[in-house]
Amino acid sequence: MEKRRNSKSCSWKAILFLLWVVPISGFAQLTTPKYSNEFMNLGVGARALGMGNAQVAATDNVMAGYWNPAGLTRITEKYQAGLMHASYFAGMANYDYLAFTLPTDSLGRLAISAIRFAVDDIPDTRFLYDADGRLNYDNIRFFSAADYGFIISYARVIPKLDGLRLGANMKVIHRTVGEFAQAWGVGLDAGAQYENGAWRFGLMLRDITGTFNAWVHEASMVEDIYQSTGNTLPQNGIEVTVPRAILSGGRSFPINEQFNLLAMLDLSMTFDGQRNVLLGSNFTSIDPSFGLELGFQDMLYLRTGVNNFQKVQGLRNAEVMTLQPNFGLGIKLSKFYIDYAMTDIGDVSDTPYSHIFSLMLSF
Repeated sequence: MEKRRNSKSCSWKAILFLLWVVPISGFAQLTTPKYSNEFMNLGVGARALGMGNAQVAATDNVMAGYWNPAGLTRITEKYQAGLMHASYFAGMANYDYLAFTLPTDSLGRLAISAIRFAVDDIPDTRFLYDADGRLNYDNIRFFSAADYGFIISYARVIPKLDGLRLGANMKVIHRTVGEFAQAWGVGLDAGAQYENGAWRFGLMLRDITGTFNAWVHEASMVEDIYQSTGNTLPQNGIEVTVPRAILSGGRSFPINEQFNLLAMLDLSMTFDGQRNVLLGSNFTSIDPSFGLELGFQDMLYLRTGVNNFQKVQGLRNAEVMTLQPNFGLGIKLSKFYIDYAMTDIGDVSDTPYSHIFSLMLSF
């Protein structure tokens, strides 16, 4: 009975496993697939997710190592650590993030960040039947399809250009599909922030040299399955994540001595052909994100944002524009920060809204 109760869970995990396997087998021999290392574009931190990922010019804490390393220089405390856990697809996929930062001198700061996005306990049913043909559930094995991102960030204030901050990332990517395939990759990011009064501006260049993932497949482990289903065995190859640029701008609006409103706009631009975004063309596709943050006495925060604009086919083949709404709360207690976000990841599960918490500690 327990095995039957778990069948639905196993089915969902098998489907999510295919989301890893199909792109891997189909794209590994290509040089520039349109979607590569997409787990690195999900966003980190409940503050950012609550604001619709409009963060490149606004980020000012340890999570800037992900959003824009230049923002690390706006941290006033000596050390800061942050972490986040999120569950997607009704708990089938786990998304975890951890970061730490410290100063190198009066103008520079270093940070390290780690990301893991994975579907765990995927059933491997290759040995489901015994040698005599009998069904034996005890033969089921389990594995994980996991993506890892490790980021080393450095940022520095430019004293001769008042208000300008620069930063760079070196990224190491590791992706695994159980014992069947794995990849290692390396890439670089660069970022800048500039402040002028109440205005904030930011630029983030991701994968500026292209991030190269070298895939190695253990094809012999699945050769019989691929041949019996008429599929081509996956080949070793190089997958390249092409560059993208994010322009960001916003303004702080002091309401009175107790309230302040921060409004942000990010424009994520890709150059690999037309995508299903708000502004798409063959030259560049632009995906906007809007975010608002209302602060009370630099202690309580209310946030909202919209992003992920897409055109979908509606009734009678009419084209309908959809978007992703987000909401969030934040509390600052001395050196301790706790943030919450409720974000819709695209209506792809029975529980489309994910509840995300992130924590930060300064010391």
